[in-house]
Amino acid sequence: MTPNREDYLKLIFELGGDENKINNKQIVSGLDVSAASVSEMISKLVKEKLVEHSPYQGVQLTEIGLKKASTLIRKHRLWEVFLVEHLNYSWNEVHDDAEVLEHVTSQTLANRLSEYLNQPKFCPHGGVIPGDDQPVHEEQRETLVDYPVGTTIRIARVLDEKELLDYLVSIDLNIHEEYTIDEIAAYEGPISISNKNKKIAISYKAASTIFVDQL
Repeated sequence: MTPNREDYLKLIFELGGDENKINNKQIVSGLDVSAASVSEMISKLVKEKLVEHSPYQGVQLTEIGLKKASTLIRKHRLWEVFLVEHLNYSWNEVHDDAEVLEHVTSQTLANRLSEYLNQPKFCPHGGVIPGDDQPVHEEQRETLVDYPVGTTIRIARVLDEKELLDYLVSIDLNIHEEYTIDEIAAYEGPISISNKNKKIAISYKAASTIFVDQL
C-alpha cells in the first residue's frame, strides 16, 4: 500500500521531527519508498504548511503538522494497545489494523477507548500516547548505533514499521530488555548484544531505528 500524507507525518514525528530536522534518506528507509516519492510528498506537505523544509538539512513538523500528527498517533497507538491487550495480537501484527481503525475513529471514541484502557501512556513499541488534543513529544533518545562497545542499554522504543517489527520478532528482541553491546562490526555491519539469557546480532539498519536508554 502506498504511504499517504498521514503516514509521512507519523514517521517524521517518530524519527524526532517534532524538534529536529529529518532528512529524506531516513524517510525513504522508514517507509520503504523511492527518493522521488519522498521529494514529491514533502513538497505537498510544505504547501499545506504541515512541515518546513530546509535544503540539505531536511524537514521538521510545523505547529499545525505536530498537532495533526499527535491526533493521528493518539488514535493509532490506543488501538495498538487494545489489539495487544485484548485481542492477543503480537507487537508486529498490530500496525496495519491500527492504521485502518485510526481513520474511522472520532475524538469521542478515542477518549472512551483511552478510558477503557485505563489511559495508557505508551504503545506496545514504547511510543508516547498523547492526551486528548495535546501535542506530544517523544523523549529524546539515542539509537543503538550511537553507543560504543561495552555500554549497557535498555530497549526503550522502536519504530512502528512492519518490516522492522517482523525482523525483531525473528531475532527475539523485545521492548524493555537490557543488554550489553559486545561488538560493532566495521562498515555498518551488525551490532552484537547480549545478556545472561541470549546473544543477538542486529543489522545496522535495524539498530539505527531502535531507541535505547543507557544504564
